[in-house]
Amino acid sequence: MTLNLLRLRAERIAKGMTQEEMAERLGISRAAYAKREAGIVDIGANELAAISEVLGIDRDHISIFFDVSSPIGNDNEN
Repeated sequence: MTLNLLRLRAERIAKGMTQEEMAERLGISRAAYAKREAGIVDIGANELAAISEVLGIDRDHISIFFDVSSPIGNDNEN
């Protein structure tokens, strides 16, 4: 699974929050948050849970931030 940073950004914007506001709620600098949202710094599980809480997204729905790709074919087929 891959974290969908575009979805993360879209959810923040949909809630009317700036990166500065998000960073303040998380207790980090805007630059530090921007690096996470840009994929320069990885977002850990606890941090993603905190971001979700700020956005008002229940932990049961945190999966909206992940791209789940399924294999198109089976490599063992000949």
